[in-house]
Amino acid sequence: MNALGLFVKQPVPGRVKTRLAADLGAERAAELYAAFVTDLADRYRTTADRRILGFTPNNTPAREYFDHLAQTDFTLWPQPDVSLGERMQAFFASQFDAGAERVVLIGSDSPSLPVAIVEDAFEQLAEADVVLGPATDGGYYLIGQRRLVGQSQASRPIFDDIDWSESRVLMQTVERVAGCNASLSLLTPWYDIDTQDDLALLRGHLAAIKQAGMPLGLPHVTRALKVED
Repeated sequence: MNALGLFVKQPVPGRVKTRLAADLGAERAAELYAAFVTDLADRYRTTADRRILGFTPNNTPAREYFDHLAQTDFTLWPQPDVSLGERMQAFFASQFDAGAERVVLIGSDSPSLPVAIVEDAFEQLAEADVVLGPATDGGYYLIGQRRLVGQSQASRPIFDDIDWSESRVLMQTVERVAGCNASLSLLTPWYDIDTQDDLALLRGHLAAIKQAGMPLGLPHVTRALKVED
């Protein structure tokens, strides 16, 4: 069984996209992030055998917000109040414990990420222990693992001692994978949206897709950016 996780935050002004908020204002940044999350959820409603929204914060307003977004297509998994690495480790462990053979986790900072890349990640996990989608900022937009046979999931500590939000996240993660003697497969690089320059890239990418006559598939994002779908 394949399980796809999407880590999301309730789009509360001042608590999401803080680097964008510094330039655009907290309300505008939260509006854009809400569009990211909505379009991503809509795009992946039928991907994998099981789909999970790993949400934060773990409170009633956030749960109600994401329950409405999930409909019947996703289950909800509240992220524990620990470090990012511990949250990711807990997510993978929970999905393997629930019977998944291959688990892929993506964030909500790459609204244009194609379904084909995520599907490719699951396919690559047929041969590799770990799959990574390198991000252009030095991190990664996707990480996947296949179940360890006859071992504890804790024996693959690939989230330990990572300098999250730094440009060396990808390098450090590759080192952790190598240290576990796990095989690694790579996806095509993609981009996250964290800054105004990233937002300009997204707007240009959407304009290029539109001009090329290709479907945008991002109705909420294109409206928020005033790019016609």
